[in-house]
Amino acid sequence: MITIKQLISQIEQRQPVLNKAELTTDQLTLTMSGVGSLTGANSTQLSFLADPNYITSLAHTQAGVVLVTEQYREQVLPSSVALVVASPYLAYASSSQLFVRHTTKTNNIHPTAIIAESAVIGNDVHIGPYCVISEYVHIGDRSCLDANVVVEAYSHVGTDCVFKSQVVIGHDCVIGDYVRLHAGVSVGAEGFGFAPTQDPSIDGWERIAQLGRVVIGSHVRIGSNTCIDRGAIDDTVIDDHVIIDNLVQIAHNVRIGAGTAIAANTGIAGSTTIGKRCIIGGAVGINGHIDITDDVTLSGMTMVTKSIKTAGSYSSGTAAMPTAKWRRAAVRFRQLGDS
Repeated sequence: MITIKQLISQIEQRQPVLNKAELTTDQLTLTMSGVGSLTGANSTQLSFLADPNYITSLAHTQAGVVLVTEQYREQVLPSSVALVVASPYLAYASSSQLFVRHTTKTNNIHPTAIIAESAVIGNDVHIGPYCVISEYVHIGDRSCLDANVVVEAYSHVGTDCVFKSQVVIGHDCVIGDYVRLHAGVSVGAEGFGFAPTQDPSIDGWERIAQLGRVVIGSHVRIGSNTCIDRGAIDDTVIDDHVIIDNLVQIAHNVRIGAGTAIAANTGIAGSTTIGKRCIIGGAVGINGHIDITDDVTLSGMTMVTKSIKTAGSYSSGTAAMPTAKWRRAAVRFRQLGDS
C-alpha cells in the first residue's frame, strides 16, 4: 500500500504537484493499492485523465486519487483526491513504478549457474538458474540476471541492470547502467555479412567475420526477442535513454541516438545512423547506409530508402480500404508513375 504522500514524492522526481500544499494530513496518509482506469478504478486505486476525450468518465469515477491538469481539477468528484500536474500521463508513468510486484531473491547466485573464475561479479548481484557467465566478464553492482542468461567472454555489464530469461550477450559487448533486456533479447550476434563467391562453379557466399561490438548506453530498454547485431568492423551503438519494442531487428554498424523510441517489427539495415529523439512506428523498414537526422517521426509501416536531413514527420504506404477501391487506386498510382 502506498500513501498519497509517497505518490507525491515519486511524481515530483519529474514534475511538481501543483496543489500539494492544499491537501490535508488525512488526505496525505490515505493509501492506494494500485492503478485503474477512470471507469474501473475503486476507492483504493489511482487513475488519471490524460486525454480530454475521456472527460465524461471523470464525472463517474470511483478512483481514490485522480491525476489531472489545472483545467479539469474542479470536475474531480469530492470523493476523489485530485493531484494537479502539468502532465497527468507522465505522473501516471512515475506512479506506476510504485506498484510493481517484486519477486524476493532468496539466493544471490543460484548453484546451477556456471561462472568463470576470471569473471568479476559486483555486490548484491542476482544470477538465476542455469546462467552462463564466461571468462573475464564484468557484472556491475545490483544487476539481476534471471534464468538461462548467457554472457559471453570479455563483455561488460553495468550496475542495476535487469536481464530477463534467455537473454544472450555476445563476446566483448558493453552494456551501460540501468539497462532492461526482456526475454529472448540477442545482443552481439553475428551480423548478416557475406560476399558473393563470384565463382561460376560455386553457387554460394563467403562469410565475413564480424569483428566489431555492440555498445549500449545507460537507461536503455529493449523488448522481447529483439536482435542487435555486432558491427562488422566498427561498433553497433545504442545511445542513452533509447527504448526499443519487441521483435525489432537492428543490423551491424547501426548507430541510434539518445532518446529515440522504436516500435515493434521495425527493421533497420546495416550502417544506418539514426539521430536523437526520433520516434519510429511499428513495422517501419529502414534501408542501409543512410542517415536520419534528429527529431524525425516515422509513422507505422513507413519505408525509408534515402537519408532524411530535415526534422519532421514522414509517412509512406496507404491505409486499409475495401479491396476493390484499393485496386482502382493502385491502377491510378501506376499511371501517375508513367506520366
